[in-house]
Formats: sequence, structure tokens, C-alpha cells
Amino acid sequence: MKRWIDILLDLFLAVVGLALLWVFAQIFLFTSFHIPSDSMEPELIEGDAILIWKPALGARLFNLNATLRLEQVEIHRTPGFQKVKRNDVLVFNFPHPNNWDRIEMHILKYYVKRCIGLPGDTLSIKNGRFRVEGIDEALGNIKSQQKIGQTLPEEFPDGVYRCFPYDSIIGWNIQNFGPLYIPKTGDRLPMNPKNYQLYHKLISWEQKTKLEYKDSTVFLNGKPIKDYCFQKNYYFMAGDKGENSQDSRYWGVLPEEYIVGKAAFIWKSVDPYTGKFRWERFFKTIH
Repeated sequence: MKRWIDILLDLFLAVVGLALLWVFAQIFLFTSFHIPSDSMEPELIEGDAILIWKPALGARLFNLNATLRLEQVEIHRTPGFQKVKRNDVLVFNFPHPNNWDRIEMHILKYYVKRCIGLPGDTLSIKNGRFRVEGIDEALGNIKSQQKIGQTLPEEFPDGVYRCFPYDSIIGWNIQNFGPLYIPKTGDRLPMNPKNYQLYHKLISWEQKTKLEYKDSTVFLNGKPIKDYCFQKNYYFMAGDKGENSQDSRYWGVLPEEYIVGKAAFIWKSVDPYTGKFRWERFFKTIH
């Protein structure tokens, strides 16, 4: 009898140990994400399952129970051994799960897009093509951008052409956009009418309060401000299939805390319509 008790105890401890190891791996090492749409074609297609490698940028630590209750939480990141680079494919929590007028955390809502602009970059779109001031490298999927640039405004589907910040005076669209400065920690920008339109969501999120504009003056917590010093880093994200991608062109820049990690490779791919494995995509590195 004692022998069976010892065996069951050893088995229980082994199961608990494996469970703890799995939880540790999910928090600090890797997680998986299923591609639900065609917004990242041709690099990623619907039905791909990708592995996100967390140590590259550093794993995030936060109150999981609070996020499941849809509460906003403080997010901390362990040290990583890489920094985000332009053209990296990243998985992140979508910052506008309920309303595009404010930034919120929803642990169950994820997006995958390509990083086009880094903190401190000044980004523009000219005839559909992404440009970063002082940078010569190609950004994103050039073929898709060329297609956007060659399409007449009236040929775009409803809701596709006009974009962030949806202001009639600024008047940006997916063919001609910007220049947009992407804030980094410590940047101080003047609070004029244009910058209010571009950054009020970010400031409200950082300060956890509403920013107001009236009588040509910006008010924070009821007090007039002439400028604002940003406390966080932000990124500009875009889908490779730019003509069908809900990305930073429409909702603005992404807070660094919302980045889960860098997409490493496709570990499995299943055709969602036939259920057949696409073996040729297994373990394909993501570029």
C-alpha cells in the first residue's frame, strides 16, 4: 500500500512540476498566436499558428486576474536582449478593444502587425508608401503600398480611405499621411490644436484622466498646459496587406507596454476551409 501511495505522490508532484514549468514558459519564454485574417498576407496567412518569443523584448508582468475583469493595470517588463526594429512582426494587445477614442488593455484581444515606426521617428505616407525621415530602408510590403498609391480615392471601399486622426483640417488619408512624430519617453511637445488632435488619447491614457481643448487652450486636470512631456514609448504598426488592415493608420500609435513579443516562426499551418495541414509553411521563419 505504501508503495502505491509513493507512486501516486511522485506522479502528482511530476504533474504539478510540469504545470508550473508550463506556466513559467508561457509567462517568460513563449506563447502561440493564431492568425485570424488576411491582413498580414503574404507573410502570414489565415490559419497560420505562430510562436511569439518573449525574451527578445522581455516578458511582461501584470495582474492577470484584474485584466480578466477588464480592469486597467500597470504593466512591467523584464529586461530583454533585443530592441524592437523597423519591419519586426509583433503581436500586441489591441489598444482600442471597446472604443477608438480611448486606449485600454484587454488581455484577450490580440493583433499581429509589422512595426513601421519607432519612438522618435517622424513618419509619413506619400502616394501610399511609408517614409521615415532620415531612413532609406524599405518599410512594410512595398507591393501593397504601390497598389494603394495607384488606386483612385473613390475606388476604395467605404471606411478605408480616410484615417487617423479623422480631422477635416488635418485631412490625412492612407495615400497621403503625416508627417506624424512618434513620441518617445521624455519628449516634450507643444500643445497646439494639431498636437491635441494627434496625441490627446496618449496623454489621457498616461495621466489616467481626460484632456480637454477649449478656447484655443489645452487643459489637463482642469489646468491649462502649453506643452506635455511623454512618459512612454510608442510605435507605428501596419499590416502587410495595407488595403485591408486595421492598423496605426486608423487608430494611432501603439504603447510599448501592449507589445507581447516578436513573432519568431510559424509552427503550424492549417487551411481554415479544408482543415488540411499546409506542411510547406511549418517552421517557416517570419521576416
